[in-house]
Amino acid sequence: MTVERIQVRPDFDLCRMPKGNWQIADDHSDRTFNEQAINNDLAMYVDAGIDTFVCGDIYAGVEERLGKFREFYRQLRGDDAANKIKVLTTYVPYFLDENALKNHSKADVEKTINRSLSRLRQERLDLVQMHWWNYDIPGAVEMAVWLKELQQEGKIHHIGATNFDVPHMQQFFEAGVDVVAHTLQYSLLDSRPLNGMVDVCRENDCYLLCYGVLGGGLISEKWLGIPDPGGPYLENVSLDKYYRIIQDMGGWDLFQALLQVLQKVANKHQVSIANIACRYMLDQDQVGTINIGARDANHLKDNLRVFSIKLDGEDVANINQVLARKTGPLGDVYEVDREENRDALEEVKTEYFDVESGQLVKKTRDPVILTGDAAYGHHIHQK
Repeated sequence: MTVERIQVRPDFDLCRMPKGNWQIADDHSDRTFNEQAINNDLAMYVDAGIDTFVCGDIYAGVEERLGKFREFYRQLRGDDAANKIKVLTTYVPYFLDENALKNHSKADVEKTINRSLSRLRQERLDLVQMHWWNYDIPGAVEMAVWLKELQQEGKIHHIGATNFDVPHMQQFFEAGVDVVAHTLQYSLLDSRPLNGMVDVCRENDCYLLCYGVLGGGLISEKWLGIPDPGGPYLENVSLDKYYRIIQDMGGWDLFQALLQVLQKVANKHQVSIANIACRYMLDQDQVGTINIGARDANHLKDNLRVFSIKLDGEDVANINQVLARKTGPLGDVYEVDREENRDALEEVKTEYFDVESGQLVKKTRDPVILTGDAAYGHHIHQK
């Protein structure tokens, strides 16, 4: 088994299944983090060939953890091995602070890029994925140009984008910004990139870096046959996000039908439901990577099986037959999410549903409280 890679630019290649690290953010759930355990888990990924990591400057504590890990791995395996690690971070200016976003400047961009450099302990960021969360406030193209200027100064290697629609991506390309990759939600649940984004990215040599491929863990045996929890009341904000997408695609019954066909295909290949969902997406046009979030290395061995699977025509036809029944989500990339301001709805709840021993159960926990400069403040329960 060989871990697949994609040559994004002549001087820049990525593992096709990067590890997403939002699950090791301070406010993702009620987990207590152990630095040594995190380093050991991340080392297992790199040793296995998964040397690409995804994070964002608004994921509390994650850039720092990855920076410390890089130094840990350098001591463990040497400079050459550590230098192969790539971290893709997202630049998110003034998240959910409209007044500050209106006054966004190049100084703000440089300050945040310098902070990411310090946190990640790098002299040059590997890939900065820009995000602009409110289209009603102008400034997205200016942000892209300022990032390009910092790229020319040597602080950024390559520039990417996150959750933009087709018109904005076209504006970036027309402004002369080489956007090498676009991180967006693209999965069996959400096919909105087919509504123009795949085409515009193909035309501009921009690869799709897909998240949500496993619906935060909902696309798995764990949730097969489980009744509808009745709302986005799950363990963490990722699961809540994808529960909403399931409702957009056609509802819980259709989701269960999808899990059933995925299980049938998985049984045929003697792999997991998650493996089949991943392989299907890796085979889609213009897809460069599928970003798989993980708290630890428990699923690493299973995830690696993705690279040994080849879906045949019958497999694809059976999956497509269920997908043909989808009714959404409609529109451009992240359109309904923006229209409904779903980012502001996300929070870590004190009561939530989970699955134990094949049963839906309700659990409780203490509020998740962050202090200081925690950028994901909308996840915090105030006492």
